[in-house]
Amino acid sequence: MAEDTPPPPQSPQNPDGSAPMRVRIRREVAGLGRWLSSAREWWGHMWRTSKQFRIASGLLGLFVALYLVIWATIGRNLPSADSLLTYQPPLPTMVRGVNGEVVYSYARERRVQLRFVDFPRPVINAFLSAEDKTFWSHGGIDYIGFVGAVFDYAVKFGSGERARGGSTITQQVAKNILIGNEYSVTRKVKEMILARRIEGVLNKQQILELYLNEIPLGRQAFGVQAAAQAYFGKDVDQLALHEAAFLAILPKAPETYSRAKFANRAIERRNWVLDQMVKNGWATPAEAAAAKAQPLGLIPRRVESYDPTVGYYVEEVRRRLIEKYGEKAEDGPHSVYAGGLWVRTSLDPALQKAAQDSLRAGLLRYAAGKAWHGPVAWLKLGEDDWQSQLISANLSIHYQDWRIGVVTQRSGPSATIGFPDGKTSPLVNLPDALKRGDVIAAAPQGGSWAVRTVPEVSGGMVVESPHSGRVLAMAGGFDSGLGSFNRATQAERQPGSTIKPFVYATALDYGMTPATMVPDQTFCVYQGAGLGQKCFRNFDMKGSGGIHTMRWGLEQSRNLMTVHIANDTGMDRVVRTIDRVGIGKYDPYLSFALGAGETTVAQMANAYAALANNGIQYVQSVIDYVQDRTGKVIWRADNRPCNGCNMAEYDGKPMPRLALRGKQVLDARTAYQVVHMLEGVVQRGTATRLRDLGLPLFGKTGTTSGPTNVWFMGGSRNIVGGVYIGYDQPRSLGGYAQGGTFAAPIFKDFVLATKGRWDHTPFTAPNDIRMVKVDRATGKRVFEGEPTSDPKTSIIWEAFKADTEPPRATRQDQLASQRDAILSAIRRLRQAQSGAPAPDGGEQAGADFVEQQGGVY
Repeated sequence: MAEDTPPPPQSPQNPDGSAPMRVRIRREVAGLGRWLSSAREWWGHMWRTSKQFRIASGLLGLFVALYLVIWATIGRNLPSADSLLTYQPPLPTMVRGVNGEVVYSYARERRVQLRFVDFPRPVINAFLSAEDKTFWSHGGIDYIGFVGAVFDYAVKFGSGERARGGSTITQQVAKNILIGNEYSVTRKVKEMILARRIEGVLNKQQILELYLNEIPLGRQAFGVQAAAQAYFGKDVDQLALHEAAFLAILPKAPETYSRAKFANRAIERRNWVLDQMVKNGWATPAEAAAAKAQPLGLIPRRVESYDPTVGYYVEEVRRRLIEKYGEKAEDGPHSVYAGGLWVRTSLDPALQKAAQDSLRAGLLRYAAGKAWHGPVAWLKLGEDDWQSQLISANLSIHYQDWRIGVVTQRSGPSATIGFPDGKTSPLVNLPDALKRGDVIAAAPQGGSWAVRTVPEVSGGMVVESPHSGRVLAMAGGFDSGLGSFNRATQAERQPGSTIKPFVYATALDYGMTPATMVPDQTFCVYQGAGLGQKCFRNFDMKGSGGIHTMRWGLEQSRNLMTVHIANDTGMDRVVRTIDRVGIGKYDPYLSFALGAGETTVAQMANAYAALANNGIQYVQSVIDYVQDRTGKVIWRADNRPCNGCNMAEYDGKPMPRLALRGKQVLDARTAYQVVHMLEGVVQRGTATRLRDLGLPLFGKTGTTSGPTNVWFMGGSRNIVGGVYIGYDQPRSLGGYAQGGTFAAPIFKDFVLATKGRWDHTPFTAPNDIRMVKVDRATGKRVFEGEPTSDPKTSIIWEAFKADTEPPRATRQDQLASQRDAILSAIRRLRQAQSGAPAPDGGEQAGADFVEQQGGVY
């Protein structure tokens, strides 16, 4: 029987003799259970027998519970410290001119980012002595300082007085960048939690770099470099020891220590920092003593010293950047006031200053002798709030020694003016209408200030390169400090006769020549039974009755000849040309051939640039390219691809060529013919004021009905510009005002101020242009005699397209007569089609047609 009994089971084994995994886990669990049972027995024994153990266990439990509560209510939703690794501080946008120099910045805060290695050691040590002397050794929290801050908070609780901070530099980084400056216990706890996390993410140098770049130090300065410029006009590497110590006291109370009336408190605090630097071994007693002997040496609060004449230009750049990228940080990473952009513009500082000065001088010439028209603004003043209201108005002027101020009191013949800095002065030269609250311009006169008149009339001016479309200068009014409205780009005005060259260009495209004879006679249009027949007139309100060359009509700006030309060519064709060069979209009415439509001086400058550039027009631009804060180009005006430009090695094939960027909007031959005629406008036409400049210039004046606007457009083969003046709310400038008497002199002043930028290179005729000697009065070809330099010479060189020049044959008079007969037949046909009776050569009823139809001259 014993042999039949099965053997007892044995524990399974692995081939190597070890117990299998399942067995090992059972053994370990059993061992853990025995350990837990033993620990439970020990805990129960200690709890029953030791009072100290029960107290310690309670405190430990309370701490764990408190930690869990804090984590659940505060710590769980805190910003990530990892975000500091990719933190991009808000930085201003810097604007460069055509020469690469900074001409302006868009900033609401002064900020300059430096690397840690760029901060001098005395500056670093001054801030550590003032704010956190144990920075290099603690882990984000100074517990001794924290206990002192808690005690100070308890003492001052309920008093309304703010307790001492007790924050380390790491905590201040958390406050300034991640959570804000709320005054509460909760914020302090958040600071401590984030400080521990920051120390685990960034090294000490990175933390200190963030702190020194971001700490607010007053005068709108954030960071030590910006503060060094704001308080001392220096870079950080130029600061003396006493200056570094002063900056180090500012985090505690920047608006207090930076004021003159608290200078003694600032010196006392600065000297304490110097003592701390000696105590910490970061300065010698002799160095500290020498620094203490120094005054504060603060410079007055100042604004950036940019040339004020760039105001209208950079405002146009700002407007376009905001449209593209937004204004604030919330609008995107490339916003104007936080993105740290670098913007390269085509602004030429010398041309910009000349344009602004020339326009301003022209406005003053027009306004000379006119009565004071009123204040530039008006404020409803309280008893003692004039300074704050004046500052809020944000008005300024940058002309000679003029300043903007507000009349704080007026009593009979005496008055007082107040300025934004709080100073007041007696005011003289008082207009009768001057009253309290008027914001005016004034200039020093003896020991007082005298009222000055800012011209009520205004205007705009644009200067452009015809070879690229880049705007070199832009002036939008008397002074950009008086308002941001830019009349160069935003004011739509009637261009008057400056539009005529494009009417003539259309006629040249459709068979006419500069020598074509055109009647300078009354032209009437029948507008139906209700309106009857209306007639166009010249500036002198009559027609000469003669027939003249097309050239003469443009040089003398004859309205009737222009209307005849537009009618013969077809207004539908004329308005297509006007649209193609970017002036505007108009209906095919004859009044638009005389400039009755609306456009801007910027659009007109771009259209004239096409004339100067043989019909090739570029998109007008003020920005060349935009870089982000790292220098990467994120937008450029010239976005043509250049295939093969960046190849590693030259492949032996033809060099890469960029495609032409401009657009041919006018026939090159037509553009040259128009320019050639417009040179005659300067030599013997309506713009002879420019003749004595001795330069190859072309141009055209314009005067709209009223007259409400006066214009000049023109330039050379390399620089083209234009200007208009008029009231913002259009009204008559006076019958004496013409483009040749007020607008052309402004352009002349501009050329004189920039004479070195203008060359004597004449305009170049394109292929298929024939230069032929003609009689200036009749347009007939001549074979004897030569043109002279006399503007009134009877023989001139005229530009003709191939096969359109006057023939050499003796039958030329007969052919000309036949051509005139054909044109006359065309006119009669058009007259018949319109249903209007043929003109009788005299003026018809409706002498106010020009005014009613928006006619211009």
